[in-house]
Formats: sequence, structure tokens, C-alpha cells
Amino acid sequence: MAKIRHINFLLLMQLTAFAMAESKSKTIKLITVQSWGSANGKPVDKYTLKNNAGQEVDIITYGATITGIRLPDKHGNVEDILLGFDDISGYLSSDNPYFGATVGRVANRIAKGSFVIDGQKYQVSRNIGENSLHGGIKGWSFKVWNATIENGAVIMTLLSEDGDEGYPGAVIASATFTLSNDGELSIEMKTFTTKPTPINLTNHAYFNLAGHGTNAEELYKHRIVLNADRWTVTDADSIPTGEIRSVKNSIMDLRNPTVLGDVIDKVPGGGYDYNFCLPENKDNGNKNRLVAEVHHPSSGRHMTVVSNQPGVQLYTANSLPASNTTGILGKNGKHYFRHGALCLETQNYPDAVNHPNFPNSVLRPGQLYLHTVSYKFGIKN
Repeated sequence: MAKIRHINFLLLMQLTAFAMAESKSKTIKLITVQSWGSANGKPVDKYTLKNNAGQEVDIITYGATITGIRLPDKHGNVEDILLGFDDISGYLSSDNPYFGATVGRVANRIAKGSFVIDGQKYQVSRNIGENSLHGGIKGWSFKVWNATIENGAVIMTLLSEDGDEGYPGAVIASATFTLSNDGELSIEMKTFTTKPTPINLTNHAYFNLAGHGTNAEELYKHRIVLNADRWTVTDADSIPTGEIRSVKNSIMDLRNPTVLGDVIDKVPGGGYDYNFCLPENKDNGNKNRLVAEVHHPSSGRHMTVVSNQPGVQLYTANSLPASNTTGILGKNGKHYFRHGALCLETQNYPDAVNHPNFPNSVLRPGQLYLHTVSYKFGIKN
């Protein structure tokens, strides 16, 4: 046991040093911190990053969760464009659909919650019918992360013990958040492991560029471009069948600017909740590439998403309550309803550990998992 703790400590030191080294190239910005309650018997802190463009981002240590993104529109009016809650109690409630959270150890779904690595079968917790979703019953979005400020970045770290939710290997994770003066919110997620284990992290931010409380009325006006030429076909439980299908001549083709309100009700399942595959580029390797662009014409707010991941889950909040209900009580007394936001969850393909034709998702000792994603915000007329 002492040897395991020593290995875990060395992994933590190695990962923290790596994250800090990466952050030194970033321009230093104003970062403040305040107490924000407690969870799991541990204190929770909120970090606020600010830049010279009047933009602000709030992140809490519970779930390494982004709780707010405040941006001016083309008239200078500032709105929070991220769905979330006013205090920690909201994030601890059963009403929380992973608002803004860092999701792991494996984001999205694993069929039957089982997989085989090197001939060994593993059973992880199942929390959505017979399947596993977003890391299981108490995945990383339900844990309090450690945090530090280093050279203009907020670095959050987490130790996931061997056997956590049934997963093999002790894993050290970090999520580094930076906000540049040109409006780029960057997240770098890294992990090391002591045993072979599947890893697939994502951030589950719910965006509405018109403002977090404007719901479907404004989301339907958003124009989206998704740089994806294929998608992973799923069954009735949203589990991939293994087929990767072209988006050409289908409702899944969003490669040209598309108004969400024109297509959302034509999508099977009542909206988008599918993994889209970015174009393969063998020369590009693990480098960043364009994922999506989103624009809200009346406010002028624009968001560009870039990542090094092979896929992205476009989710249009189909599972939020219907408009004829009381909805979810969110920030500032606003109620959130179905189609009130969109998520662009950069990721590996869902259930990749069970599909040999999907990109590899198994991390082995000595290897580094590195996931980069940036959301660049600005004004576009």
C-alpha cells in the first residue's frame, strides 16, 4: 500500500509539473478566488478569470466545473452564456445534468458498463439503464479537485484510486484553464495511470450565446457549422453500433452554416445527441483542428471551438424538462427547458473501448493522455 501511495505521489508531482510548465507560456491574467461552500465534506472554491476584453469565466473545484462565462454583445451588454446554478447546492442536486463539468474517467457511454483489456474483463458502475454514462455513479464530475494558480492559469488536479467506479489503475488527472485577452478559454486535460485503463475526458458546458436563460426561443436562432464528415450510428440506448456513416445528404450534415431551428425537430430523437467524427488527417497527428463555429446574429456573439480530439458530441439539451413544466431552476431565478442550450463535447468516440475500428481509448503506464480544447469568444456582425 505504501508503494502504491508513493507511485501515486510521483505521478501527481509529474503531472502538476507538466501542467505548470505548459501554463508558463500563457499571458498572466487577473484571477480571484473565493470560498463557495462544501461538497463531500471538503471545501469548494470558485476561481474567476478576467481578461482585458471584459470577459469573465468562473470555475469551481467541485467537478472542475465551469459555472459562468460572461461576455459583452455587439452593443456592450454583458450576459452569462452558460447554464448553471447560483450555489453549490444546485450542482449537488439530482437536477444537475453535468452543467459545465469535467467528465471522466470515461465520458459518454460504455455498453453494459463492461470491457476487456489484455484479456481481463472489467465491470464498471452502470448508471443509465444497463449502461455506464460519464464515469459512472460517482465519476470525476462529482469529486472535489485540488486547485492552484500558476502563471495566469488555474490548475486543478485529482487522484482517482485504483478500482474507482470499477476502473483499473490509479489515475492522476489535471485540468488547466486559461483565458487570453483575445477571448480564448483554453482547457488542457492530462492523465497518467498505473495500469491500462480507458480514458476519455470532456467538458460538459451548456452554451446559449443569447444568455443562459433565453432557452429554445433564442437557441433556435443560432447558426452552427460543424466540421464533421461522419458520425457514429447508435441504437435506441445511444450506444454505438460500430457503424461510422457519412453525413452527406442527411440531417447530420452541418458543414455549411445551419440555423438550428430549421433542423432540430427533424433529427431522430428530438434533437442532436450524437458523436460526430472530425475529418481524418494523418499528417495532423494529435494537433488542434477546427471543431465548430456557433453564431447568434442578434447579439453578435460568436464562438469557435478547436480541439485535438477525433470526435465531438453535439447535444441540444433534449433531456431538459419540457416547456410546459417548471423546468430546472438555474441562475438568477431563470428556468431552463428543453433545447435551451447546446453542448459541444470534444471527445473520443463513445464506447471506443469496445470497438476496434474506433480510435484507441486505452491509456497505459508511461503514456500521457492529452486533451486540448479551446472556446474562442468574440463579436461577429
